[in-house]
Amino acid sequence: MKAIIVSKYGKSDVIKVVERDIPEIGESDVLIRIMASSVSPVDIAFRTGKPFVSRLFTGFNKPKYEIPGDIIAGIVEKKGTEVTQFDIGDRVFGHAGLSFGAQGQYIALNVKEAIVKMPDEMSFEMAAAFAYSAMTAMAFLEEHYEITSDTKVLINGASGAIGTFAIQFAKQKGAHVTAVCSGGNAELVMSIGADAVIDYAKEDFTTMDQSFDFIFDAVGKSNFGKSKQVLKRGGIYLSTVPAFSLMLRTALKMKSQNKTGKFVATGLKKPEQKREDLKKLANMFLDKQLSAVIDREYTMDEIIEAHDHVEHGHKRGNIILKMV
Repeated sequence: MKAIIVSKYGKSDVIKVVERDIPEIGESDVLIRIMASSVSPVDIAFRTGKPFVSRLFTGFNKPKYEIPGDIIAGIVEKKGTEVTQFDIGDRVFGHAGLSFGAQGQYIALNVKEAIVKMPDEMSFEMAAAFAYSAMTAMAFLEEHYEITSDTKVLINGASGAIGTFAIQFAKQKGAHVTAVCSGGNAELVMSIGADAVIDYAKEDFTTMDQSFDFIFDAVGKSNFGKSKQVLKRGGIYLSTVPAFSLMLRTALKMKSQNKTGKFVATGLKKPEQKREDLKKLANMFLDKQLSAVIDREYTMDEIIEAHDHVEHGHKRGNIILKMV
């Protein structure tokens, strides 16, 4: 099989596409042929080892596992003798977990990992987007603040993969949503529910006269110190990026002026929790409550271009990696 490998930290040229043996399966495993995955800032951190605290998950001196990728959308091709949850031919989506390995054409996973059946109506590309960014946005917006119709939410990085889903989740709860993105993406974020748009090139949201109940930084490009100036008393600031100061605040449950800043790692949820989230997302897809914004699709041979686009470009929504 073809597999993407990253054996050392560095620029995008450290990425290689190589041939590897198809993995063997155990009695409680399934062999999944991966049809689609995603390329996200998580993958950039896996490859660069930056921010440095991300190495707590990826390895200090070099990546612990050569094949990156956590997001899976594919087909069960073999199953172990003890597997009853899945049949050969089932279309599944979910997460490889902290051992990564999703950016190869095949992966062997224990059925206790976070994988569930896909709706027949869902494409592999859509499933990859839901498994990564919809699941992340849902965890942040549903588990850490009780959003109501009176809540004023600000989403930084609103036109990205996580941000576009975050807008939809917040609007479902009736919140007033202010989206921070480039002016060129204003029409996009308004089309999926944003009530107001701040062009970050023209205005710094941390110096505005407005205030917000809930600030969600979906790209990790702001900080709690400045953001708390526009956070209401009792409000909360959440970030997807593991800055040391936020990790310390989270561990110690520290508050500043009765305002809370947190880093939340959805990838550290238990597999059974992730499975329930994936099932909920599948139902929301079927009920047409959520839609994924897909910017571009890349093949495995285009993986360096995909990384460069995510790292240096201004992507709109999800970047999908096609494994066929």
